[in-house]
Amino acid sequence: MQVRVTTADAVKSIPEDVTRRLEETVGPTHVTTADTDLREAGADWWPLGIVWQTDGDQPSLPAVVVRPGSADEVASVLAVANASLIPVTPFAGRSGVCGGSLPVRGGISLDLRRLDRIIEVDSTDLMVHVEAGVFGPPLEDTLRAEGVTVGHYPQSFDLATVGGWIACRGAGQLSNRYGKIEDMLLGLEVALANGSIMRTNPQPRAATGPDLMRLFVGAEGTLGVITSAWLKLWPAPAADARRAWSFDTFADGLEAMRRIMRTGTRPACVRLYDGPESARHFGTGDTRNAMIVLSEGDAAQVELEIAAVEEVVAGFGAAVSPEDSGLVDVWLEHRNDVSALHEVVERGIVVDTIEIAAPWSKLAAIYEETQAAVLGVDATLICTAHASHAYKSGGCVYFTFAGVPGDDRAAKDAYYRSVWDTAMSRVRAGGGTISHHHGIGLVRARFLREELGAGFDVLTAVKHALDPNGILNPGKLGLDGPVWPA
Repeated sequence: MQVRVTTADAVKSIPEDVTRRLEETVGPTHVTTADTDLREAGADWWPLGIVWQTDGDQPSLPAVVVRPGSADEVASVLAVANASLIPVTPFAGRSGVCGGSLPVRGGISLDLRRLDRIIEVDSTDLMVHVEAGVFGPPLEDTLRAEGVTVGHYPQSFDLATVGGWIACRGAGQLSNRYGKIEDMLLGLEVALANGSIMRTNPQPRAATGPDLMRLFVGAEGTLGVITSAWLKLWPAPAADARRAWSFDTFADGLEAMRRIMRTGTRPACVRLYDGPESARHFGTGDTRNAMIVLSEGDAAQVELEIAAVEEVVAGFGAAVSPEDSGLVDVWLEHRNDVSALHEVVERGIVVDTIEIAAPWSKLAAIYEETQAAVLGVDATLICTAHASHAYKSGGCVYFTFAGVPGDDRAAKDAYYRSVWDTAMSRVRAGGGTISHHHGIGLVRARFLREELGAGFDVLTAVKHALDPNGILNPGKLGLDGPVWPA
């Protein structure tokens, strides 16, 4: 069966009276059906979607793009859509790699990029109130001018917005120090399907029943539309230190990461690359497994962290890289470069990344078994990996695969599906979780019920309570039946 989004029941046009109400809500210049706008809203960075576009197909397009300029306008648009049973798919930077912002049921694509205000920077309480459509660079530029930082630097930093960070439960590359996005969140404002707005009280901590804002972290717009957030701030780092080592085996490197995290220090970045990835990124040769470490903060803390890391690494006899801190410099320079993806796809190569997490006791085996299984899928050229995030209890391994199944679209789709089925099966069997930070979207939707067990029924009940008409980002998280694969 061909793997693709089905739009057989998509809302492909909007009634004139509904269009008129939308225009009255946000202004006629912010409601558009121009072909270029619809196509922009119907695409993100999901690699399989890029394959389809390269092959001349874009199977999920909205009927209209609506651009609200405030939380109240977002809520009003949702009220209109809910009353008319029109699907609404929120989007902003469209940097997701799982198809989470694709409007697979048509209807309204809700462009949140006009919500671009940094409302307040509070350097006393170390928090910032920021609207959902703000991109990473202007936020950090504003904060650094005040001597503070959020510290959230995903690979999509230039392309993603605050709302997307939260909706997809993102992780920055310096999360060892600053935490993932849910660790940074102090308060949230969300527009609900019925047109009401929920705001949580930004506090350092509260014991006021369940933490309701957590419902929307990672929900990918299926339960509500995030309109603004209060995020924790840190003093901007005054110093940093950079180191690199190489290990004989990937397993040795993982064990070193585990011991580093047990020291209680929090280097901003500890990353381990297997042999092929080390060779590709750093030119170190494919028999060595390179580890890079970046520590930042005040000078005394940085000195202590690096000393603790060096003591751990010395116990493995790891070789100091000839370039030493130069490997970290290479990584910092190229860490957000995804420019080659379209070129690779145009050459007929099917490629993607699969990031998972597991306890330390299981991680090395999951790496070895998943890599071997993916390499065993017909047409696979490579399957490499690096460990990108570390915690006291475990870490994240991030696989990259590529294959050439032929020019036939059905063959490309079938190969892509086969790799994902193989990898998810191995990870689940090995005791890991199917996603660390990319989220679910379309690509992982069919695996989520098994992952959550009885929790999936709880999630479904919450969805029905908050969005009884199912208008919010339909097709995602597997909440309303299979959409992809068809």
